Amino acid sequence: MSDIPADLKYIETHQWVRVADDGTATVGITDFAQEQLGDVVYIGVPDLGVTVNGGEEAGVAESVKSASDVFSPVTGEVIEVNESLEDEPEKVNEDPYGDGWLFKVRLADKGELDGLMDATAYSEHVAAEE
Repeated sequence: MSDIPADLKYIETHQWVRVADDGTATVGITDFAQEQLGDVVYIGVPDLGVTVNGGEEAGVAESVKSASDVFSPVTGEVIEVNESLEDEPEKVNEDPYGDGWLFKVRLADKGELDGLMDATAYSEHVAAEE
């Protein structure tokens, strides 16, 4: 079973979001997603300053065996990207919930989080896919 932290929110396409007290939302791909991808060789993230929309494509993750779109769980302005992934995309495999985060946004609407899955619901979603 994949690692599924209880403090995050999830979407069906296997991305997670962690919201800080200041309303900044950090986005990444789940442990299950990185396992399915295999060895990640490239991560494409949105540009700084662009607005990403919840549930819409925001980037790409490429591995030795496939490429997969990365969707943003939330809507907001991109305020930071994980530049270290340019040279070390394997961080997504090694630490998907820590150093392997993808980008950060300034949340447009905190209420949007209410529509996302908690760890229990996401765990059930993953179990149904396995």
